[in-house]
This record gives sequence, structure tokens and C-alpha cells, in this order.
Amino acid sequence: MSLINTLIGPVTGLLDKFIPDAGEKMAIAHELSTMAERHAQELAKGQLEVNKIEAASTSWFVAGWRPFIGWVCGLGFFSNFLLIPLANFLLALNKSAIVVPMIDTTQMMPVLLGMLGLGSMRMVEKIKKVSREK
Repeated sequence: MSLINTLIGPVTGLLDKFIPDAGEKMAIAHELSTMAERHAQELAKGQLEVNKIEAASTSWFVAGWRPFIGWVCGLGFFSNFLLIPLANFLLALNKSAIVVPMIDTTQMMPVLLGMLGLGSMRMVEKIKKVSREK
């Protein structure tokens, strides 16, 4: 919502120059803000519908991309925090000069953590029995 406020702020500043009545300025600024929020809600609803259609698809190309991203992030997490340190430990035990470099996870971790957060919210829905499928 900060982007919307950033865009609406200059417009409401322009109202000061052209509309002398404070009440009318506030009404117009409120209408602009409300209109922007309604637009953001409509965009979110549209994305939810797209998500539902994708999830219902029988095509792996359409419905399988979310699980694919989950597996890729999970494998990256596994590699960085279990596999690579274990490999480096075993190489050090064998007095090898080889060191397996860590994977840069700065781009992957927000995706993984977001997916895990959404997964836990889904689990809470099922525990509280408010999900559509029982």
C-alpha cells in the first residue's frame, strides 16, 4: 500500500493549489484513496482466481510450477545447511584441500520462507477446521 500512498500523496498536494475549500479537498482525497484501495483489492481477487484455475489444472506445466519451486528451494536449503557442510567435514577428515563452496541463498530464502509461511497458515486452517476440504 505504500506505493499507492506514494502516488496519491502528490495528487492530494495538487488539490491544495486548485481547491480552496478544505472539506471538498478532504472528500476528494478520501475518494482517491478509497478508489486506489478498491483497485488493489480487485487486483488481489483477480490473482486469487488465477491461482485457483492454475491449481485445478491437470497439466503439470500449469499446476506443477509451485511444487517445483518448493522442491528447488527445499533442495537448496538442504544443500546449503546439511549436504555441503557435511561434505566439507568429510573432506576435511580425509585431509583434502577441496572445499565445496556454499550456495548464495539470498534470492532463494525469501521465496522459501514465504512458501513456508503460507504452508503453515494452511495447516492452521486445517487444524481449526475452517478449510474447504476436511
